[in-house]
Amino acid sequence: MIPAQFPTPPESQALNIATSQFSALANSHRYVHCIVKLGGAAITRKDELETVNDPVLSATTLHLREAMGLSYTNVSMDWSRRNGSSIVDLVPNSTDQHLGFQNPFVVVHGAGSYGHFQASKSGVNKGDLKNPLVKAGFVATRISVTKLNQGVVRSLALEGIPAVGISPFSAGWSTQNKALKRDNVLEVQRAVDAGFVPVVHGDAVLDSTLGCTILSGDVLVSRLAQVIKPNFVNFHTNVPGVFDRSPEQPGATLLREIVVYEDSSWTIVDPPLGIGSNGGVETAVAAHDTTGGMSTKIAEAASIAAMGIDVFIVEELLML
Repeated sequence: MIPAQFPTPPESQALNIATSQFSALANSHRYVHCIVKLGGAAITRKDELETVNDPVLSATTLHLREAMGLSYTNVSMDWSRRNGSSIVDLVPNSTDQHLGFQNPFVVVHGAGSYGHFQASKSGVNKGDLKNPLVKAGFVATRISVTKLNQGVVRSLALEGIPAVGISPFSAGWSTQNKALKRDNVLEVQRAVDAGFVPVVHGDAVLDSTLGCTILSGDVLVSRLAQVIKPNFVNFHTNVPGVFDRSPEQPGATLLREIVVYEDSSWTIVDPPLGIGSNGGVETAVAAHDTTGGMSTKIAEAASIAAMGIDVFIVEELLML
């Protein structure tokens, strides 16, 4: 867990068009209670190509429904045909319930076993769209990650959460030499204002220097938090939090409290393990992971905490 309150860092010197528009309308926007990042390793079976971890995703959906404080009984919003049912069976004749909720959320999810394999195989994260394999891999990666996004949206919609998917590539997010260059936070905020729950995902995007790359969900969360300024940010993972090494290794220690400074550097204080660029933490990235793994997650979480926003890194548990 990364506690707040921390001094707000200086404003960014580079504001893109979308963010400038957002700033002009900031006073009229609906506040966001929480930005939730669903880790790809938590909601998918990361070692099985394009396989959702259904029990975890279902439990996550129920947790989110409860946390949002929905004011109505379950009204399914997924009217897609399934299991041989006709569309007539799925669509209610009418509803007189007010479809509102007390705590507006934004959901961001990683790719897990969707997209990473395709991107790694073709080298999408390294760029060069002139290479036919990279271009084909870019298309394949986007097909895969948008498939997962639809699955997450449908899971939420089945529980009556008015979720709408937003893909960074389609919304105009882009990078320059892998660093975020242009965003479209305004579209996410507009969805919140309209009473929806935006569901954004890590995506393959255009890069003005490299041609293309991968924009991770963790980077998206950081930028959204910087502009939207939610009450807090939750990173949901497949382990109980941040450890000093892989939780699978003997002697791995759970880090219960991390202090973040104004410059986004950080120190582990509970338990006291050491001070440094990694704070005594060993990080590793899976061979097929094109987003930087835990090191990226920690860096982005630290940058959010430095803004004065509470950050929690927690394990997504199944409902008992």
